Amino acid sequence: MSTLMMLLACTAGSDTAEPDGGYFSDDELAVIEDLGAPPADPTSAVSDDPDAARLGQWLFFDPALSADGTVSCATCHDPALGFGDGSALSTGLGETRRHAPSVWNSAHNRWYFWDGRCDTLWCQALKPIEHPAEMGGSRLAVAHTLYSDSALRSAYEATFGAMPDLSDGGRFPAAGRPVPSDEADPLHVAWASMDPSDQDAISTVFANTGKAIAAYERLLLTGDAPFDDYAAVLLSEGEDAAAASGHLSESAIRGLKVVAGDGRCHLCHTGSNFTNGEFHNIGLGDQDWLDPEDTGRYEGIEALLAGEFSGLSAWSDDTDAAALKLGHLVQGPEQLGQFKVPSLRNVAQSAPYMHGGQLGTLTDVVTFYSALPEEPTWGHREELMVPLELDDQGIADVVAFLEALTGPGPDAALLEAPAAPSR
Repeated sequence: MSTLMMLLACTAGSDTAEPDGGYFSDDELAVIEDLGAPPADPTSAVSDDPDAARLGQWLFFDPALSADGTVSCATCHDPALGFGDGSALSTGLGETRRHAPSVWNSAHNRWYFWDGRCDTLWCQALKPIEHPAEMGGSRLAVAHTLYSDSALRSAYEATFGAMPDLSDGGRFPAAGRPVPSDEADPLHVAWASMDPSDQDAISTVFANTGKAIAAYERLLLTGDAPFDDYAAVLLSEGEDAAAASGHLSESAIRGLKVVAGDGRCHLCHTGSNFTNGEFHNIGLGDQDWLDPEDTGRYEGIEALLAGEFSGLSAWSDDTDAAALKLGHLVQGPEQLGQFKVPSLRNVAQSAPYMHGGQLGTLTDVVTFYSALPEEPTWGHREELMVPLELDDQGIADVVAFLEALTGPGPDAALLEAPAAPSR
């Protein structure tokens, strides 16, 4: 049971901090769990390997994976900005069409990217490397980067085994990747010139690169926030509401009542990570800087099912779990305009908000939900949503609660490039 749901159950019948109304059946409560450790990732055999994580940490901060050596994962996922970049639309080698989501607690996700076009964390790590507007790199160039640097090559081989011999430049061009949408692209031409077995060897190195970065990202977990301290005291033996209230302001406690009660925010932001991990259309309208053709989850499902590095791919270490997850996905009109529900953990660190950075502050976010003033570009708004109709104090209370979800990150050594790619 999540901390939030335990709090609601514990305070039922009291006047301490119970939101109005009872919104959870016993069955619903039974399937909600504490945040705890992230679930295992059977698709990656090195998901919890410390050596893989150390290599991945190096690669996360290394701009050498980009086409011009200027862009790293940390460019758009900056630890100083809540692992976001502070911009409405992220910019790597070019401007992307969406806002960079934070990677805090990303190991708890079921789907990745705003549209869910990846089902594994290591797939998510690979996509930006080859995206022209992000890092603009290629899997052949990544393999050569690892191969030509003795420290990187040693770290890679200690975890994944021997790399292919890339010394023959005719057999292994300096750069290349599949570009099925444009077979005349020089990167595709170089890739197509290779023997299929060599292509597979390079794609294996590339997939392992993603798995190393994912192993690092699995360590980026948030610690207890003031809300957790509040709940822990309130739920302890000999419950003391007065002592618990010392961890949260009266405003934040009132905000909790809105989130968990009449506001019904908990229907999507559920569990201890404050997200159901799924996709909804909240009814955001057009903005000048957004791609009007962005259909969100609708196009994400198509990309996921055709994905080269999904949990069902040849590079997955266990396809059974992925088959259960992906086997029932169907693309349909209900998914038009849906985007993934983000976690609210450490949300105060990662402004602006929403998939296109449409809302600049938490006050803007709560104000939007209070009035629902826009009409969606695609599809229709989630039918459960109704305007919260909060006054200024109510908006401030919810913001205070959201700010109380900010907890410490891991050891500071994990928030910067390590001294070397191996321990």
